Amino acid sequence: MTFSIPLEPVPLEFHPDGVVRVGGTRVTLDTVVAAFNQGATAEEIASQYPSLQLADIYATIAFYLRRQEDVENYLQQRKHRAEEIRRQNQRRFDPEGVRDRLLARRGRDR
Repeated sequence: MTFSIPLEPVPLEFHPDGVVRVGGTRVTLDTVVAAFNQGATAEEIASQYPSLQLADIYATIAFYLRRQEDVENYLQQRKHRAEEIRRQNQRRFDPEGVRDRLLARRGRDR
């Protein structure tokens, strides 16, 4: 008798925008890894993100543990990209004086 075990692919989707999502959901790899690193169990992550299947969470955690250096590099790249976008937005939309500008605009519209 031959015993055959089909291989299960890792439930990660790499999107063109550089974001890795888990199990066909909008939940990111970043989110699952952060929750795991903060001490959450797979079951706790599943209760926080009901769109995720428990098996996909376990598979994602296993992927992270097996490829921790690669995933940490990815997370650092994402962090740097987020900081870059934040700086660009602050240059384009200076948050200084927003309240005063809005109040002035409201006064003109009356």
